[in-house]
Amino acid sequence: MNLEPFRFWKGEILSLSLILSLSLVGASPLWAQTAGFAYVTNATDSTISAYTINATTGALTPLAGSPFAADCCVPVSLAVTPNGRFAYVAVEDSNIVSVYTANATTGALTPVAFAQTGSSPLSVTVDPSGRFAYVTNSLDDDVSAYTINATTGALTPLGGSPFAAGSQPQSVAVSPNGKFAYVANESGNVSAYTINATTGALTPVAGSPFPASGQSLSVTVHPSGQFVYVANALFNNVSAYTINATTGALIPVAGSPFPAGSQRFSVTVGPVRVTVSPNGKFAYVTVNGDNFGDVSAFNINATTGALTPIPGSPAVGSVPSSVAVSANGQFAYVTNLADDSVSAYTINATTGALTPIAGSPFATGVGPNSVTTIAPASSCKHDKEDRHEPGDGDEHSEGHEQGDDGHKGLKKHGCHHSGEKDFGEHDGDGAHERERDHH
Repeated sequence: MNLEPFRFWKGEILSLSLILSLSLVGASPLWAQTAGFAYVTNATDSTISAYTINATTGALTPLAGSPFAADCCVPVSLAVTPNGRFAYVAVEDSNIVSVYTANATTGALTPVAFAQTGSSPLSVTVDPSGRFAYVTNSLDDDVSAYTINATTGALTPLGGSPFAAGSQPQSVAVSPNGKFAYVANESGNVSAYTINATTGALTPVAGSPFPASGQSLSVTVHPSGQFVYVANALFNNVSAYTINATTGALIPVAGSPFPAGSQRFSVTVGPVRVTVSPNGKFAYVTVNGDNFGDVSAFNINATTGALTPIPGSPAVGSVPSSVAVSANGQFAYVTNLADDSVSAYTINATTGALTPIAGSPFATGVGPNSVTTIAPASSCKHDKEDRHEPGDGDEHSEGHEQGDDGHKGLKKHGCHHSGEKDFGEHDGDGAHERERDHH
């Protein structure tokens, strides 16, 4: 299938935790009222729509000042640091990554700087330690890598950056332990790297790139760190792999690739984005074709990583492009590229089935291409004692314990990527994804 007429923007759909404690005089704290914030990059009008997520209903309410202006002209991907201080937006046509401060109380974004990337950056992600950022450059066939200044959020290119990828890299994801990075290439394969715990530099894994299917547009890592999933638009399927915990190499899951998205329509549609729920139980895939589309849901086998379709797919808008799950795992959001809206759903905790939320779809800017959700400020325990303000001498992300591999762990006080609990203890933690434009 030729998706060229529909150019899907790929943006990072990274769910990350805010770790600031907040209490309001005379009112319940913000975290008790919301399930966090949602951000939508609008590629056509160069804005970022921002919303609070209602903790009870999942409904979206625009933030004061939203939509926020993006650097010209095509914002395609947004990622937030684990401590919630900074947001990064890949701007495709300007070949830059914009840096914003993120207000932990209001969710508001304030532009502060930008960094140069390669040609046509499509996806940006931040590693779990909050020290490194990675950007795919689709026209240069490489990945730019940066260190993150813990005080200002500024990006500094790593030595050796950019790092070679496959042909037309579309999407980048980092494993929850911060050891490995994976890049989906439109050429139909996945580049895999080990991450140097000290420098953030990328080294190709032996055997990389690993075969996927045609037009691989999106990659995500399961919150357990055991599996990788890749959306393949050309052959209407999702590739699934187990991760070699020592080397980072990818091994196809039995039965992979799994069909996705073509069963409901008389003409073929292609998967463009895949994400995994915070508890690791469900996968959601956006698929689309000529001004219609679908969001397909799957159960994930916790032992093998295999995907089993969940019966029934809810109505979505025209040309669904990106999907994200809230940090609490209760709600899912899908951007509708041709309708200038985002559809919202509740997730059945037992089956994974999606049910539209009252008031959905919610209005966005023009050309919404990616959606990112983050947890509310109090999702970490003991944040007051862990929290350090800029300039207090803390060199890394707050609320994180140094792990054996040299990366900051996310377990000491329950402070997590996407606000989820420890995977082994409480069923899961977050997943990350992205979305891109395809003319």
